[in-house]
Amino acid sequence: MSSTSEEQTAPSPTSPTSLASVPRAPGAMPLLGHALALWRDPLGFLSSLRHHGELVRVNLGTMPMYVVTTPELVHEVTVRQVNSFEKGRFFDRLRPLAGNGLANSDGEFHRSHRRMIQPMFSRDRITGYSEIMSSSARELAGSWKPGDVIDLEPAMAGYAVETLSRTLFSSEIGLPAVNAVREHLPVLLTNLLVRAASPKLLDRLPIRANREFDRAAAELRAVIDEVVTRARAAGPTGRDDLLSLLLAAQDPDSGTRLTDEEARDELSTILFAGAETTAATLAWTFHELASRPDVEAEVVAEIRAVVGDGPVTALHVPELKALRRVIDEVIRLHGVTLLMRRTTEPVTLGGVALPPGTEVAFSLYALHRDPGLYENPDRFDPDRWLPERQAAGPGRRAYVPFGAGNRKCIGDLFVWTEATIAIATILDRWKLVPLAGHTPREVASAVAHADSIPMTVAARE
Repeated sequence: MSSTSEEQTAPSPTSPTSLASVPRAPGAMPLLGHALALWRDPLGFLSSLRHHGELVRVNLGTMPMYVVTTPELVHEVTVRQVNSFEKGRFFDRLRPLAGNGLANSDGEFHRSHRRMIQPMFSRDRITGYSEIMSSSARELAGSWKPGDVIDLEPAMAGYAVETLSRTLFSSEIGLPAVNAVREHLPVLLTNLLVRAASPKLLDRLPIRANREFDRAAAELRAVIDEVVTRARAAGPTGRDDLLSLLLAAQDPDSGTRLTDEEARDELSTILFAGAETTAATLAWTFHELASRPDVEAEVVAEIRAVVGDGPVTALHVPELKALRRVIDEVIRLHGVTLLMRRTTEPVTLGGVALPPGTEVAFSLYALHRDPGLYENPDRFDPDRWLPERQAAGPGRRAYVPFGAGNRKCIGDLFVWTEATIAIATILDRWKLVPLAGHTPREVASAVAHADSIPMTVAARE
């Protein structure tokens, strides 16, 4: 081909290039693609992709997935071009667990349900729920005694499930669902990321992970179905628990209400999303604070100055600014592992033309540990969130702990309030000391939680 012909066919600097120009991550295997690398070290693999470009191809089996690695492209996907995307493969694989709830739905269905559910997570509602959060935290702290060795992972998961359950269900009708969540949710979370990243043909293999996931999802959904059916049959109660509010919710535009199946899916989504995020944040917070006695002392002094001798309430939460920086930093370090979207029309990302049906992914965990964005990104440093430090760095631009745009987590204020109240309540009473000889290991699920965090309880002077 002549040089003249090459010049005529080469794209101009402003013309998007094809998918063929996107670099592929190394290490793909026949049929499995990069699935094995994701199974073995998902957090390390996702973090490594930034070295290969701002848009990198990863193969899930034989299916290509294009991972964006910069805050600018994440913003394109989640905010600027959000209407050109629908939920992708990751959420398709969540359907056995969360059905067609807010996490999985798209289009007008999603907008209608969000309009109905948003008021349930208003600041006023959460102020009411905060009494349950505070009561549960005091009960947990009161159940410990000096010298106890507590594994914070199951302890904080128990607190999160108990608090969420008491918020969701205000009567004995919800007890079967509470017990089912305690039994089945750990199984589902353990297998979630592997399930989402695996080629679909592997679902049919009779391996233990598949059997456990399918059985746990089916049993949990069946129990919640029964709870919704019984609550509907009982009629209006006048209570303000989330189940009662869901069954009474009405779209202000269309006047439609949730069916029993839709209510079941929304309950499942709330349970799934609320339990793991809160539990992981709480467990990691006590671990990270133990490594920084200076930060812990500052936070405890702030709690005592703001709260005094009474219980921690929602009114105290905005005033606990040092604790807010700690929680921000914990979520930055141990955040959401992987999110996916699928193009519904032609999209250009990073100068590359993506046709409809292209799977696009991003890892908030990897983004928040990018050394190009954060100084010493693996170091626990809450002071990086001080206003003067933010002004000199990427600040909030690159920090998206709960997503962004119309897909931002609807329960973010609920999680902030619950985590702040629990941490402040426990820190005021107890000092948690790491067990010698154990270093917690990150385990990838919806978020990066710990394998275990054993700590010894000591009285706070």
